[in-house]
Amino acid sequence: MTSTENEAHRRDGADPGHRHLFHVPPADGGRYPESAYLAGNSLGLQPRATRTELLADLDAWSRLGVEGHLEAERPWLPYHGLLTAPAARLVGARPSETVVMNSLTVNLHLLMVSFYRPAGERTRIVIEDTAFPSDSYAVRSQARFHGLDPDTTVVRLRPRDGEENLRTEDVTAFLAAEGHTVALVLLGGVNYLTGELLDIPAITAAGRAAGAVVGWDLAHAAGNVPLSLHDWDVDFAAWCSYKYLNSGPGALAGVFVHERHHGDTGLPRFEGWWSTAADTRFEMTPVSRPPATVEAWQISNPPIFAMGPVRTSLELFDAVGMPALRDRSLRLTGYLERLLDEVTADRPLTVVTPRDPARRGCQLSVRIGTGNANELTKRLRHEHGVIADAREPDIVRFAPVPLYSTYHDCWRVADALAATVEATS
Repeated sequence: MTSTENEAHRRDGADPGHRHLFHVPPADGGRYPESAYLAGNSLGLQPRATRTELLADLDAWSRLGVEGHLEAERPWLPYHGLLTAPAARLVGARPSETVVMNSLTVNLHLLMVSFYRPAGERTRIVIEDTAFPSDSYAVRSQARFHGLDPDTTVVRLRPRDGEENLRTEDVTAFLAAEGHTVALVLLGGVNYLTGELLDIPAITAAGRAAGAVVGWDLAHAAGNVPLSLHDWDVDFAAWCSYKYLNSGPGALAGVFVHERHHGDTGLPRFEGWWSTAADTRFEMTPVSRPPATVEAWQISNPPIFAMGPVRTSLELFDAVGMPALRDRSLRLTGYLERLLDEVTADRPLTVVTPRDPARRGCQLSVRIGTGNANELTKRLRHEHGVIADAREPDIVRFAPVPLYSTYHDCWRVADALAATVEATS
């Protein structure tokens, strides 16, 4: 490669990021003590503050028992409210529109109870063909639940022949032509496989103009790209917090419901103890009195020890700010792209992520012409200390996360990829 290791180090000196705030796994191979960790799109690294903050919540339980609900330093009863404002800032929403609860697919189902209401000819659900399997399973099961055939109810939008990514104009053209049959548009904000960032405001506007409800799975978008859910007029959205939000494996997820739906008594909704207004919760009445906020979609009381890592992570994002993270993401991902251009030029490798920085987050996906992506990522890890993420049969995903990845990580990835593919070609 024409780009040298020394150049990568110089870039890190000028643009250091926040790696010191995270635990980086030791390298399993190669000549460096730490891994080059580019799998944050699958599981983010642990912030150093998480352990201390979580132990403090555990200590409150040991000292106070049940009284911790009201007397802990961070009382448990209103604990979920500590996450509301920073989560809202992260996704461009109002606090009344945002809540942290459950896991991603559970939240999507709870939201579809309210917002997927097939009637007459308007029954179809639109997803992308390369939607994450969990989303596919969820919408197909929703179709079956309503007595519909999932094979005809679920529409899977595909890129044009010979292309890797959806074009916005093709999505909006479909909605203009077929929108009268569409009850729900549910797309991934950033596609998990290719890393493509869809045009959320344009597609939302097209879907709503067609009379459909528009929801977004932001698993790969939250904490990765700037979002303005309220201003974009999105109906609802859900996201997980174990990828770019670094809240731990299986961490609690987030929900957005636009305020225009709040207090709508015509919306069906599942309810539980936490669905009723907080100031009436301990009256223990048999009939719920839900607030006119997104908190009406809550069901169970929140798991405090699962909320702690989310709170710690959101404090980090508040301190650094998404605009600064997005700027560094563009620089870091652009640098990795230039390195990969050199590596892929004479090897059986193709970057399938859009080249336009405005159409992607910090993930670059590489198709391996020889297939066997899992085998390649194993070799990258064990021979070079590079941790990436495989999606069979032939995609390897690299995510230079702006919070903790370095330019030297990117250089190591490109160097290791070149050596590994060279050795197996």
